[in-house]
Amino acid sequence: MKRAAHQAGALLLSVLVTSCGASPPHAPAAAAGPAAGAAASAPRVVSAAKGFGGMVVAPEPNAAQVGQQILAAGGDAADAAVAMGFALSVTLPSRAGLGAAGACLAFEAGAKAANGGTPRAILFTPQAAAVPPSAAAADRPAALPLLPRGLYLLHHIYGHLPFEQLVAPAAEMARAGVPASRPLVRDLDVVAQPLFADPGAQAVFAPGGRRLTVGTVLRQPELAAVLARIKLAGVGDFYQGELARLIVQGSAAAGGPIGEQALRQALASVAAPLVLPYGTDRVAFLPPPADGGLAAAAAFETLAQHPAAVQQAAARALAVAAAWRNGGGSAAALLHATPPAASLPPLPASATFLAVDRTGGAVICATTMDNLFGTGRMVPGLGFLLAASPARTPPPLLAAALAWNPRARAFRAAVGGAGQDGAALAAAVAMANTLRTGQAMPVTVPEPGRANVIACSRYLPGGGGRCAAIADPRGLGMAAGAIPPPPQNSEVHPIIIR
Repeated sequence: MKRAAHQAGALLLSVLVTSCGASPPHAPAAAAGPAAGAAASAPRVVSAAKGFGGMVVAPEPNAAQVGQQILAAGGDAADAAVAMGFALSVTLPSRAGLGAAGACLAFEAGAKAANGGTPRAILFTPQAAAVPPSAAAADRPAALPLLPRGLYLLHHIYGHLPFEQLVAPAAEMARAGVPASRPLVRDLDVVAQPLFADPGAQAVFAPGGRRLTVGTVLRQPELAAVLARIKLAGVGDFYQGELARLIVQGSAAAGGPIGEQALRQALASVAAPLVLPYGTDRVAFLPPPADGGLAAAAAFETLAQHPAAVQQAAARALAVAAAWRNGGGSAAALLHATPPAASLPPLPASATFLAVDRTGGAVICATTMDNLFGTGRMVPGLGFLLAASPARTPPPLLAAALAWNPRARAFRAAVGGAGQDGAALAAAVAMANTLRTGQAMPVTVPEPGRANVIACSRYLPGGGGRCAAIADPRGLGMAAGAIPPPPQNSEVHPIIIR
């Protein structure tokens, strides 16, 4: 399943240049109007035109650098996404810990690629952990920890580098420590008082009674040991081995008991995405139960025909999501229906990260702890937080979209949307504006949404054109490019720019 990959030293560069492909066709006719969005100025862009080695965007800078290193070492988009996912469990556990859930869209270019050059969804969405009959009262019901299995399935289908190589950077950051970033500290500021009621959480995020500040070294030795065991023994140990036994015991002590059988049966799955036309291109969205994709598709349909109709698109997104959550029909039926106006209850935070490689492979993932820092309780001795149960807290709108050309089987754009009830609209607005203008997110998306984008002015792979990566400037994340690895057997001199 895995192909041989080039090995190279890591190249940490912030702005790089690259090559894309043939020109995309003209977009369908649309009503005249300003680009849909809330800001007058464009976000900062990392662009590329020559020597393209791929691009990444992550909601936290340390994780983005890990993805950048993996691409520079010859990894593909899935490899980079898996490495960033594990890195975020160290650097942004408020939204992407080992206890998290999520969903990804994945694409490989070319007729001989995985799934024949069409996108697929990897689903590991929030699932409530059934309380074992023998367990004591659960005062903090937990979700099943699905992030490791979701990332493993993504790698199994699309990855090239050895899995342990992708876990290693996260394990090392947890062991040696990493500077606390602005996104993590900002999340800590929101929930510090209730979070620090848990001794395990306080020991990590306020060691010695001093809360982490930006730049303070965050060390997590217990989490490092768990990641090291995943690296050596594999993900299976987390679900049905020695780690699983410790999780079952520790989760009960943390007030969110997870049964042995429930943990073993916590699986990720592969599904067909929702697909909408845009000229001769197609746009894939996450399918339910990642219903943020359904809501984004509903909003995108409106914006594709009426670019300025942002309020109508927002209302339709929420109406469709509410209808699906209330059992109002299939996703396909809801996209052709006009459900009544509706709202959603307050929704938890999420995060998105993206990777595109030099061959046109692309991955977009959205993750959540179903509450900032999940249940707020560490699994004793294991160093990671349990995610909150979706049976108690409504799950977020996990939103991601990917545009490609089915005839050329080539990549065009990838978008991840976050921001509570604005997540789906964020993904739709960013994708609609990107495809309509040929520029990656020319304006920021409406509040409270946040969008991360990678897009090419022409198709990838191929020749000519430019690609650009953008982290939403309000989200404090990072977009970065990678220099392609040198030919095998050539001498490598690592370059690090700080």
